[in-house]
Amino acid sequence: MNDAVQARRGTWIAAAAFVIWGLMPMYWHLLREVPSLQIVLHRAIWCAILVAAWLTLRHGRGWLRETIAQPRLAGMLALSGVLIAGNWSLYVWAVNSGHVVEASLGYFINPLLNVVIGVLFLRERLSRPQWIAVVLAACGVLWLTFNYGSFPWIALCLAGSFALYGLIRKFAAVEAVKGLGVENLFVFGPALLALAWLELRGGGGFFSLRWGGVTDVLLVMGGALTAIPLICFAYAVRRVPLTVVGLMQYIGPTLQLLLGVFFFGEPFGADRAAGFAFIWAGLAVFAVDGYLQARRRIVAQQA
Repeated sequence: MNDAVQARRGTWIAAAAFVIWGLMPMYWHLLREVPSLQIVLHRAIWCAILVAAWLTLRHGRGWLRETIAQPRLAGMLALSGVLIAGNWSLYVWAVNSGHVVEASLGYFINPLLNVVIGVLFLRERLSRPQWIAVVLAACGVLWLTFNYGSFPWIALCLAGSFALYGLIRKFAAVEAVKGLGVENLFVFGPALLALAWLELRGGGGFFSLRWGGVTDVLLVMGGALTAIPLICFAYAVRRVPLTVVGLMQYIGPTLQLLLGVFFFGEPFGADRAAGFAFIWAGLAVFAVDGYLQARRRIVAQQA
């Protein structure tokens, strides 16, 4: 498969991941009766079990040994596992505590960090329209940050942790699903111990009448819902320039913003609207430039 086909497939797979992430607040809202910490613990445990089971059926038990036999790679995946677990924890708490709009701001900031990392450290280059898109989006993020009313620590922590996660997975030379399986196994043990401690102290409710069977099923399925977009993201980030992935990530927070305003009823005044208008203008410039570049490549191939 040539590089152009891989890049095109990676772009579509990245888009699917960001759409899933954008709609995910609706799923966690169904679990609003469960404490946020326990949602995250279940999310880590079931994601690890489901991915490990799939890999074992597909590749046998050697998949784990092959990966952890490389100390540098194992260390990178341990760090990425900690980063994504922290990101999950803050995000689920934010959604179920009425901060969906601020969480969406974090994921609007995140692509800008990816673009900065791509240009400064990975020597990726932007075209002039792409620079214009980045500047417009940066103006929107700065406007939102300084007009938010309070220091947006939730947004900045979400943005920073996921930007670092993406950078590590960019350099971790491992197939997407195997990498996800290993990084989740690093957090599986601590998550299982923490959840067992909560259950023994009477603070849990899994397999009991406290939350009901439907909630138990939703907690288990949350592991699959966690795994699918992460696999898609890890696959795409190794095949698509980080600058492109960074700008595409605005799909997710845009959907989260719409859910926060129209589904969760969070406030969205004129100041916020002005900031998001800059961001959407940047996205429009990026999308038009990408379309024109694709057209030029098609014409060149046909000539």
